[in-house]
Amino acid sequence: MSEYSVIILGAGNTGMAVAGKARKEGRSVLVIESREAGGTCPLRGCVPKKVLVAAAEAMQCIESASAHGITVGAGRLDWERLIQRKQGFVEGVPQAFQASLSKRGIDYLSERARFVAPDAVEAGGQRYRARHIVIATGSKPRQLPIDGFEQAITSDDILDMKQRPESLVFIGAGVIGMEFSHVLARAGTRVTILEVADCPLPGLDRDLVDGLSAETRRLGVEIFTQARVQSIDAADGGLNVRFEHEGTQKQVEAEVVANGAGRVADVEGLGLQAGQVDSDNGRIRVDAYLRSVSNPKVYVGGDALASSPQLSALASYEGRLIGHNLTQLVMEKADYSAIPSVVFTVPALASVGLTQSEAEQKGLDFDTRFNDMKEWRSARTYAENAALSKVLLEKESGKILGAHLLGHGAQEVIHTFALAMKYGISADDLSDFIYAYPTFTSDVRFLI
Repeated sequence: MSEYSVIILGAGNTGMAVAGKARKEGRSVLVIESREAGGTCPLRGCVPKKVLVAAAEAMQCIESASAHGITVGAGRLDWERLIQRKQGFVEGVPQAFQASLSKRGIDYLSERARFVAPDAVEAGGQRYRARHIVIATGSKPRQLPIDGFEQAITSDDILDMKQRPESLVFIGAGVIGMEFSHVLARAGTRVTILEVADCPLPGLDRDLVDGLSAETRRLGVEIFTQARVQSIDAADGGLNVRFEHEGTQKQVEAEVVANGAGRVADVEGLGLQAGQVDSDNGRIRVDAYLRSVSNPKVYVGGDALASSPQLSALASYEGRLIGHNLTQLVMEKADYSAIPSVVFTVPALASVGLTQSEAEQKGLDFDTRFNDMKEWRSARTYAENAALSKVLLEKESGKILGAHLLGHGAQEVIHTFALAMKYGISADDLSDFIYAYPTFTSDVRFLI
């Protein structure tokens, strides 16, 4: 049995960060990856998706051109060329990741691993033992108990579609469904979203989600909430989705049905029981240091850690934290108090910290600053169709508890609030700061 200091299951953001830190500290490291090196973000997630989002943003600029006195024809998105462009961001990435590992003296194995003991795994017919094992296997599309659901394509499939469908139904109005809907609708696809909850993007601020939903409908996307999908059946030239909505049986036909129900930790088949790693329905229980509570030799991070948000930057953070904790005497606890996230619709919806409902549930004493900025000079300058903000301020200290932005440069401005929360900068301090003007960020002092 080959032995290493650290074995890492997964070569995505978390796995790469752990491997780099451990090797830098002189540890022997083996990375085992069942798919291509690189993981979801650069190959099947945020990077290729953002190429499509950039196209949607360009289409939105064309739509608003007349507001600036510019006369242009209607934009037409060549889907095949867009996918070819996207592929240029993906090609060669796995090879580059493997080369990076090799250059640093990190061993790499392309296999699916499974635990055979608390400190050992098996992969490719061989067994490997380590002082520490890191589960960083990422996520996979969530499967729903719906008749015919196997006919639904995933976000991976959408990113590889050579031809744009004329019509598409998303089952689920999560991040995947909302982001791709904004791209496809602007490209000319008739999009329908079926969501079982009472609003899209459950868990985000309701007022801002309502604003985003209105803008999504303006694009022609039909959204049904509290819709219970019952079946997906073959129909002439496509698929027929049957669902219950407001007590009525309904159906919608589309060329393609897509899984917009999100992703879950990809830990099935890892032999967790043999590794003495306790889990509950795929959710591995960890302590504050990201160690398995039942086997402290095992760490978990990234999308494989179901208790934290599925964000690429967060996966890298967790990887660095794990790398520190398994190589240093003084360990550090994971801190999720100021993690910004963005839904890359057009306009984008960005958040950090607590939502209003979460703050209320915690019984906190806070003020809510809500602004509809659509008629502000800065929003009118860029002909924004939707621009909203909500900031939660702790009454006694003036500290920021949460910030939520729709439009108005949300994907960039949110970092100002995240930085303030991270380092305890008060609303008064943010307001007194001198910003370059006119910018969306200079409006921060009016949001608080």
